[in-house]
Amino acid sequence: QVQLVESGGGLVQAGGSLRLSCAASGRTFSGYPMGWFRQAPGKEREFVAHITWSVGIHSYADSVKGRFTISRDTAKNTVYLQMNSLKPEDTAVYYCAATSRASVNGADERSYEYWGLGTQVTVSS
Repeated sequence: QVQLVESGGGLVQAGGSLRLSCAASGRTFSGYPMGWFRQAPGKEREFVAHITWSVGIHSYADSVKGRFTISRDTAKNTVYLQMNSLKPEDTAVYYCAATSRASVNGADERSYEYWGLGTQVTVSS
């Protein structure tokens, strides 16, 4: 059974940093895309970043470009989201997602079959 477990969320002041982790178990996602999405209160879930396991292939939402960095550790079957210069509008539940299909639109949540339960990120002003 595939499980994705996020960690690293919390409360931080504007301008601060957090590092989210997503540990996958039940199968290896080496060679397949993984992504981060977020959902703020009263809003739809939105794309944040995605990465394939091929070197150098990743993408970001315009709202986080230059502030967030997605990375992965294939040995640990884990993907990370380093979030710097956080803003109050980054407040949301952050979800990790994975797919067993190699060629997908990484920014589309419909591409992913597996989802974590989410971790709360709250940025105070």
